[in-house]
Amino acid sequence: MASTRRTFLKGTAASGATLAVASRFKPLEVLAAENGKAALSEDLVPTTCWIGKQDCGILARRVNGRVVKFEGHPRNPLNLGALCPKGVGQIAAVYDPNRVKTPLARTNEKGVAGEWRQISWNEALDTVAKQLREYREKDPELILWQKGRSKAKDFYDKAFVDSAGIEKLGHGAYCSDAGYRAAEYTIGCHGVLQPDMRHSRYVLAWGWNATGAGGNKFCYITWPRQLSEARERGMKVVALDPRLRATGPHADEWVPLRPATDLAFALALCNGLIQQGTIDREYLAEHTNSPWLVKEDGTFLREGGKEQVWDTAKGAIGPVGSAGKAALEGTYTVGGETVKPAFQVFKEHVAKRTPEWAAEVCGVEVDQIRRIIRDLGDNAMIGKTIEVDGVRLPYRPVGVMAYHMAQQEEGFQAVRAQLLVFMLLGAIGAVGGVRIDAKWEIDDHYQELDEIEIGDPPYDFTLKESKYFPINSGNPTIAAKTMLDPKRYGVEKIPEMAIIHMANPVVSFPNTDVIKEAYKKFKFMTVLSPWLSETADLYADVVLPAATVEKYEGPMKANDMYVDGVSLRMPPMDPLFESRGEIDIYLDLAERAGFLKGKDGYLDILNSELELTPAHALPLDRRPEVANIFDRWAKSEGIAKGLAYFEEKGVEVKGEMTPEEIYGYAADPVFGGAIHRLYGESLLRYQRQMKAKKAEKIYWQDYTPLPTWREPTMERSPGAYDLYLISFKLVENKQSRSSFTALLAELMPEQRLHINPDTAKERGIGDGDEVWVEANNAVTGGTARLKVKTMYTQAIRPDTVGMPHHFGLWVYPGAKEQGPTPNVLFQAGEGYVACTADQSFHVKVQVRKA
Repeated sequence: MASTRRTFLKGTAASGATLAVASRFKPLEVLAAENGKAALSEDLVPTTCWIGKQDCGILARRVNGRVVKFEGHPRNPLNLGALCPKGVGQIAAVYDPNRVKTPLARTNEKGVAGEWRQISWNEALDTVAKQLREYREKDPELILWQKGRSKAKDFYDKAFVDSAGIEKLGHGAYCSDAGYRAAEYTIGCHGVLQPDMRHSRYVLAWGWNATGAGGNKFCYITWPRQLSEARERGMKVVALDPRLRATGPHADEWVPLRPATDLAFALALCNGLIQQGTIDREYLAEHTNSPWLVKEDGTFLREGGKEQVWDTAKGAIGPVGSAGKAALEGTYTVGGETVKPAFQVFKEHVAKRTPEWAAEVCGVEVDQIRRIIRDLGDNAMIGKTIEVDGVRLPYRPVGVMAYHMAQQEEGFQAVRAQLLVFMLLGAIGAVGGVRIDAKWEIDDHYQELDEIEIGDPPYDFTLKESKYFPINSGNPTIAAKTMLDPKRYGVEKIPEMAIIHMANPVVSFPNTDVIKEAYKKFKFMTVLSPWLSETADLYADVVLPAATVEKYEGPMKANDMYVDGVSLRMPPMDPLFESRGEIDIYLDLAERAGFLKGKDGYLDILNSELELTPAHALPLDRRPEVANIFDRWAKSEGIAKGLAYFEEKGVEVKGEMTPEEIYGYAADPVFGGAIHRLYGESLLRYQRQMKAKKAEKIYWQDYTPLPTWREPTMERSPGAYDLYLISFKLVENKQSRSSFTALLAELMPEQRLHINPDTAKERGIGDGDEVWVEANNAVTGGTARLKVKTMYTQAIRPDTVGMPHHFGLWVYPGAKEQGPTPNVLFQAGEGYVACTADQSFHVKVQVRKA
């Protein structure tokens, strides 16, 4: 039975009341009088959460200028005064005595535990800037800037990287970028898939831990709040996942899909919807390339460079947009050649992908699949409209939440197939249907991913636009493989200097052995982090201690998908120890390395990225203070008080978003002018180019114009590896740095292998026993193993085991005892990445008692 909004809020109110009572046993003036001291001052300072993903608004309670507690900010649309355990618990991170207190310089060789001497900021910045300057003079592409998370992209990802002219790698290929690429290519928006919580009636929670993880865009608080409200309104939720997770009490049905079969399941849904006739023909004909005629060679029929459709009124072809009624189905002959509308090609493509077929592939009951098909069709209400804020729009109240599940070998095409399900229903961008981002905007990748020119070697070390991964999210593990064997991939130039920003690659990234070997090749490395990471411990030359919450950062969206706002992270007190905010660090590095000032320098690019008006633009001849930059930004945004407004309010709430901002159907032009790609002709073109350039099948096999099922590579592992290993994220530890934060470690103290009791008992394994988990690479035959304790749970398929991320640290005192990371087991490279170079978190394993 699902909790209602009242029960959800009742629980949060009770915990909030407990905290409030605990924090007010005695008034400050009483405590001061009892100790014979002057009255203490207490105030609240607005800022944003640092340790979570969604940057909730917080109020820092201070006593005599020192933060003593974090509380939720009631004005911020994201959290409305609530704060999760992570937000409250970050107080332990701020005052952690194990933070790096001063800049450090290595005194011993790399590849072993670091030995350090404390140095001044001047020495640290001069050392790093000297390397920056020398490598930029030699070749800027020899420098890699790598981030784990970035809360001020305009300052870091853009201004610093672009003005320095250096290479960049993020973490998205481990998160959900296969889904981003699928949505950008198919629909045009930048994001993955999420429902319209205010209006949906039926939602597929596809790999979504509904109340214990963020899903698309958020961290913890926003989605659970909106889910509770939607459930109270009557929204039905179906969980599609090998592991039920915390979604259970909030779902009406659990469909325990076999890992990596999401694509097959989606194709069966498409088959069923077409068979029962619940498709939105008007949407398909007007807003997708479904009516475009496809020739026998798989390419579109063109006349004079213009794609053609079959005009049913004229009984002849005509250019797209000219026909009174373009055919979606049928077979036609044009100039002696057989052509079919793309929808007809798709209909034939999924004809054999029946519910019975999918039930066997996915390991679920056929009745469940048929019920979902029926419910999707019934709830889509095809043909209905609804008025939202005076605007009448199509009403298709069926949605899906899909995010981290995109990270599988066939992830790009799996999400493409999910999109096609809801395209058939006409639910993309409709009220109650599928949303991609907070605002309906067309990303540059919509065109770029359709116009890739696959080059010849030498390739960039990330293999972008190569014959291996033409569509490429930039996977650091793939980059590590090219660094280890550049000749194999046609790479001539690999980075020699690394700037690691809030990342810990040797633990956080899959196939840790490959990462470690590759990082040995960096001749110079600096790491920005509040703590000494494992990556720094092994390979850093200089460690720069970054502040936690006590710094300026932003601007940050304060948008809950319906109410728009913007916030800043402002220091509730001065940085502790000798730490500094990253913006200050990058300003200093850019100045000392010689690219801060002048045209195309850091400040010039920052003016552009922050969209500072001429009246408030940064002068290009001097280093500004960070507070001054944000003051200029706020005034450029029309906030007369500038930074002072945020110092007082913490967040600017812009108000309810309009239908034109939210819904693709309400955009001008409709869907931002994008034609939704049911048929991906350019994907077929890439496949043919890859073949012509002699790429192996494992690279081109998933570049198909329509999502095409095949057995995942991992299924070729020997039979002894009879279990699937999956991973998941614990909301308590959404960022790896929080696994050792004292207050959060109490909630999730150690790693466990989640295993079905029946599976465990067959192997003589008890609850809490130590076991060996060994993974097999089906391509290379290599193996990796680790030892971990088990945890019985009925909420996982018998053929599947699971381990959360976040563990595997050893530098922080006591962290090693928390247990290993599953990244030791997940494989790197061919067969274990999507066609977009995005990482798969599936591998076949065997489990035996230790």
